Amino acid sequence: MAEILFLAHRLPWPPDKGDKIRSFNLLRHLARRHRIRLGTFVDDPTDRGGEGELERLCAEVFVRRLGRARRVARAAFGLVRGLPLSIAAWADPAMRRWVHDRLARVDLAFAFSSQTAAFLLDPPVRRPWLLDLVDCDSEKWRDYARASRGPARLLFAREADRSLAFERRAVAASARSFLVTRAEADLLIRRAPETAARLAVLENGVDAGRFDLEPPGPDPWGEPGVPRLVFTGVMDYPPNVDAVGWFVADVLPELRRTVGRVRLAIVGARPAARVRRLAAPPDILVTGRVLDVRPWLGRADVAVAPLRIARGVQNKVLEAMAMARPVVATPEAAEGLHAEPGRELLVAADPAGFAAAIAGLLRDPDRAAAIGAAGRAYVLRAHDWSATLAPLDAAISALLDARKPPGRG
Repeated sequence: MAEILFLAHRLPWPPDKGDKIRSFNLLRHLARRHRIRLGTFVDDPTDRGGEGELERLCAEVFVRRLGRARRVARAAFGLVRGLPLSIAAWADPAMRRWVHDRLARVDLAFAFSSQTAAFLLDPPVRRPWLLDLVDCDSEKWRDYARASRGPARLLFAREADRSLAFERRAVAASARSFLVTRAEADLLIRRAPETAARLAVLENGVDAGRFDLEPPGPDPWGEPGVPRLVFTGVMDYPPNVDAVGWFVADVLPELRRTVGRVRLAIVGARPAARVRRLAAPPDILVTGRVLDVRPWLGRADVAVAPLRIARGVQNKVLEAMAMARPVVATPEAAEGLHAEPGRELLVAADPAGFAAAIAGLLRDPDRAAAIGAAGRAYVLRAHDWSATLAPLDAAISALLDARKPPGRG
């Protein structure tokens, strides 16, 4: 058993969005074998109170509340200093002091995301540390720049360049850095070849016991008999906003011309104004935050993932597949998976193809059930957390073995 300092830029509870699902499962996995000291932030008031769940897993939990106004002010200061805005926004002096104090008491540190890596780059007490970059963030900003115009394009391009410089520095300082897929690692290696020797892949998993075949609770959909489509995700996240906007504007009309009436539920917290304007009950529902996505997801006929900007493995896709829901995804949303298109999920790139894929599933329930079953089998085989996190266990064991005095086993 080791003493591990675990840093996360968002409170890993509740695990209801991509980064928090991953950070919580990493934390829970490590807490089964090691003693954890957790340093984290609350940037969403609705997450307050989640500390109690984490205190059951950790020996110590230190939480800093970090509101939007403070993050914006710090990001602006970072702009003047030439730092990545996404790093400067989380540069909290109190967290830095706590981290530096705890480093003297632990065997190693684990930084979830580049935002927390910043606290470990120049510490007064040095400990070996591991970094989970998750995605190649610099490339995400580059994607945003390509999709934008005017000042936003320039700002996103600057953030891409600054983030890449920071990623290079953080990977060089860490003992091992992880990305969620081989494709994400290759993206970083192409931009920064010197990082190759320090990178490894740590794929996303899914709790297939929680996301199983039987959705809990009552049916929230109402009105049986009309085909049900579902999209899940945090709905102020720009790629999700773009995805549902494209789907409603370009795919849904084509689908309705083919199969008639269908219902779409957009399920997720903090819907942006653009998303709220899509609501047209009873056929387009924008739910806002729900306590549990499983009743919506498990009772849908088809889960859609129409993302046009995507990095890594999409938890929304894994969860739908775990519940044996047939999934139709864009190539971008399916990129991080090893699933077989046409058998374990369907992939379509343009509105006509996306609509045709959904229509085919709605017209052929047996095929939809077969794809759903194959998708769940794929998830059980390839995305069980205990298997996907094996590289993390190996990296920790290597660091602990390296610290043992000579002659000791």
